[in-house]
Amino acid sequence: MSRVLILNPADDVAIALDDVAVGDTPDGLHAPARAEIPTGHKIARHSVEEGGLVRRYGQVIGRARTPIAVGDHVHVHNLAMAEDGREAEVGVDAKPVTPLSGVIFKGIVRPDGQVGTRNYIGVLTSVNCSATVARRIADAFPDAALPAGVDGVVAFTHQGGCGGSALSSDVTLLQRTLAGYARHPNFHAILIVGLGCEANQIPAWLSNEGLEPGPRLRTLTIQEAGGTARAIEAGTAIVRDLVADAAGVQRQPVDASRLIVGLQCGGSDGWSGVTANPALGAAVDRLVAHGGSAMLSETPEIWGAEHLLLRRAASPEVADRLNARLDWWRAYADKHAMELNNNPSPGNLKGGLTTILEKSLGAVAKSGSVPLNDVIGYAERLRAPGLTFMDSPGYDPCSATGQIASGANLIVFTTGRGSVFGAKPAPSIKVASNARLAQWMDEDMDVDASPILNGVSIDTVAETIFQRMLAVASGEPSKSEALGIGDNEFVPWQVGAYL
Repeated sequence: MSRVLILNPADDVAIALDDVAVGDTPDGLHAPARAEIPTGHKIARHSVEEGGLVRRYGQVIGRARTPIAVGDHVHVHNLAMAEDGREAEVGVDAKPVTPLSGVIFKGIVRPDGQVGTRNYIGVLTSVNCSATVARRIADAFPDAALPAGVDGVVAFTHQGGCGGSALSSDVTLLQRTLAGYARHPNFHAILIVGLGCEANQIPAWLSNEGLEPGPRLRTLTIQEAGGTARAIEAGTAIVRDLVADAAGVQRQPVDASRLIVGLQCGGSDGWSGVTANPALGAAVDRLVAHGGSAMLSETPEIWGAEHLLLRRAASPEVADRLNARLDWWRAYADKHAMELNNNPSPGNLKGGLTTILEKSLGAVAKSGSVPLNDVIGYAERLRAPGLTFMDSPGYDPCSATGQIASGANLIVFTTGRGSVFGAKPAPSIKVASNARLAQWMDEDMDVDASPILNGVSIDTVAETIFQRMLAVASGEPSKSEALGIGDNEFVPWQVGAYL
């Protein structure tokens, strides 16, 4: 007999644990299915009149487009967005965290006191025109030829830096992002490569961001070097010296409070909000209890679940900052004739998610239950321990780039359809929401959260994720690192018309 999962007694839908055929009466329901229900999709438990609210997780996920009968497949054909049912009492769920101690990992303590989880040399570019030179410099140092203790030499290229005003918002945002990478503790040293005549002048943006060239922050422009070949030669010589210096770095025991974890999800399915995201959220609760920090992001993907975060806001000021970002995104979407509800991707829909409300409720579960202590702009430096929300688009590489620039030294990424994301210099840990994915893409997945569907507790899987965080932070390669993924995922936010 096919099975279904009822997440909350108040829910109008159950989730199919197996494919359900027409006429089957799944164990746990009291009426036969009126349509085929794929695994991970929703089947109606209650009848809902046209225009009536539909609930999952005990929360509103939309309104019925048409009358829904018990046993119906509930999806895009009969479920639409709802703008109500999301009232929030600010701060009522912001409960004090009971502190824990005694957990350590082997980190890299930098001269400024920051703690890294990796030891890279970064080659940053001020402008797209210097991308080829930067890549040629990095390519001169293949991983296999590097001394022990140096994790890699990586070029970070992008599409911006010129073609507009030197004071444009895109250039300012790019400068902030580059500065976040330049001071990131997962780099031993940085070489910045420019062309020389770009809008994003290297001396200007370093000064704007409070950075100065020095032994571990070197600069180079192609025009001053005498052209492409000479710039590659000069840059290679600089990096050769930086690599030799980085080889002397040693890991040492540091407290888990020095971990800063960026929370990501991509290729979500109907199980993401049931297994992987709640398990990651419980791991975040552990991390914060030990004094660590986590960043939730992707503002368009909390829309519909923002009331849950507002209820956990540590102060009215934090709630006001979150509401301000949501208002900006509504205006941004309207300006470009877009709808925030068009966010669920084709893969999301195929996996059983229907509205942005449903997707967001699952996505917010990644943040656990701890108070929301701060809201920051894209790539702004982290200011508070515990949970912070960083404003960003709902596009994984762009969002993770901002989190790393804000200080994340580790990324944990949940997925249901299968994502192959990696993020240098911050290692990325993948958590699979379902068993098929964990087995089919086993070379990409670090943790399988699907045992939750078979009775294993969320707390047990959360402990697995937390221990994996500590191991990877201590130098053990994640699956994406072992595959060499992460060189091309540097995507600074250009405030164009994408969500």
